[in-house]
Amino acid sequence: MEIEGNIIDVFEEKIFTARIEVEGNRIRKITKINKELKELITPGFVDAHIHIESSLLCPSRFAEVVVPHGTIATVSDPHEIANVLGIEGIKYMIEDAKQVPLKIFYTAPSCVPATAYETNGAELDAIALEEVFRLERIIALGEVMDFEAVINRDKYIMDKIELAKKLGKRIDGHAPLLRGEKLAKYVSAGIETDHESVYYEEALEKAKLGMKIMIREGSTAKNMNELIRLVKEGYECFFVGDDVIVTDLIKGHLDLLLKKAVELGLDEIKALKCVTKNPVLHYDLPVGLLREGDIADFLVLNDLKNFKVEKVFIDGELVAKDGECLFKTKPKITGNTVKAEVLKEDKIKVNVKGKEALVNVIGVVEDQIITKHLVEKIDIKNGEIKPDASKDFLKIVVVERYGYGNICVGFIKGFGLKNCAIASSIAHDSHNIIAIGDRDDLICKAVNMLILKGGGLSYASDEENNILELPIGGLMSAEEPEIVSTKLEKLHEKLYKKGSKLRNPYITLSFMSLLVIPELKIGDKGLFDVNNKRFIPIVKEVIDN
Repeated sequence: MEIEGNIIDVFEEKIFTARIEVEGNRIRKITKINKELKELITPGFVDAHIHIESSLLCPSRFAEVVVPHGTIATVSDPHEIANVLGIEGIKYMIEDAKQVPLKIFYTAPSCVPATAYETNGAELDAIALEEVFRLERIIALGEVMDFEAVINRDKYIMDKIELAKKLGKRIDGHAPLLRGEKLAKYVSAGIETDHESVYYEEALEKAKLGMKIMIREGSTAKNMNELIRLVKEGYECFFVGDDVIVTDLIKGHLDLLLKKAVELGLDEIKALKCVTKNPVLHYDLPVGLLREGDIADFLVLNDLKNFKVEKVFIDGELVAKDGECLFKTKPKITGNTVKAEVLKEDKIKVNVKGKEALVNVIGVVEDQIITKHLVEKIDIKNGEIKPDASKDFLKIVVVERYGYGNICVGFIKGFGLKNCAIASSIAHDSHNIIAIGDRDDLICKAVNMLILKGGGLSYASDEENNILELPIGGLMSAEEPEIVSTKLEKLHEKLYKKGSKLRNPYITLSFMSLLVIPELKIGDKGLFDVNNKRFIPIVKEVIDN
């Protein structure tokens, strides 16, 4: 095969016109030519950190939606499915991905469980990780989330880090808002990357310590506006999605991140390096970078402004054209992983004696997965603290799904919902069932739909009940991306009519139980003050005068 165009050289940061000769799956020769051509040829895009499970799609369906946007490889941490199904979940991801051309590389999850403060479905210690590292396409130790354990040099996490070093694997980090001496000690353990930086000064401090900053632009957490300065200042960075839902992926993936970076004033080729050369060389991926002898992984683009992808070649084969996927998939599903009993209203009441109470409340932060720890003065009515939709004061409930019977109740502000409830079996990272609403009966309806169907996203109101079923570990669907997206959009439409102003309410809900992200979160064992690593009561103080 031969193809001609304007080659984008991400090593020399220049563009030249050439003919590419492909033999088998490799570039045999690149010859400069003297022609006027419109086509731009660039290395394929690589997302260095994305959780495929968060798309709601299994790996093969995920490939169908991202490859036409120019994504030819990902580095994916499967700790979502691993927290539900352990090693068998990781094996499912690897096997399902084999049927598609997208090069999906995986990291060995370092935090299964993510924390000792909640219940999950599996445990991967250092001995189990040795088995994981022997699986195909496992290239690194996944994001080390328990930074306090690293700082304290706790044996259970240091054994995993030392194992990765012994095997010559990269080590990914996860250090939201970490600064100063604690950050330095965390990095000194061998942590090499971070995708959780929110503020420029925070990310700059990490970069100066040698960390490579992954600039995240996901469906909920959006950090490019704040962090793009790092690339302009010469630091080696990656653009990543982390958690991107199917409704957003259909609109675009790394192509949209490149477009935004250029709109923010970044040089086009420097932007491209963040999704090509930088991740490929960091992880030593078997992915081509448009050099003679490289694997023939490349794209044909229309321009370096919109980054619209016209053709996608992986291993020398045309796999997508004009936005259409040219390969087919036949994914399988797992069995029901939800073992919780049906939820009853008396289990989620908050009974308190007195007239008023100061209540610890989770405060949602738009477009971020961090939260605020709020304290609200709330009236006690008939010996009970109830949600009040008029004040955006909703009840939040976590129902443990693995058969131990734990249920936790709290309160949250920021969703804006009225006269309805929603629930999700996606609740990072242990993936218990999490729900919010302004009425106990509707919360129970939303939760019980998921228990009966084996997981998904649900909606309950007086008018109707709906569910988007996710039969693969309660996390993913095997249906076509367009079908999943349409079902999710319909759920979102209902929530917008019920008052929600959040861009992605279900994704936001899924992060309210991520007990390693400040400030206040909720798990199946209690309301958790992340900053001080302790459980706290719902009621801070009762006012009885």
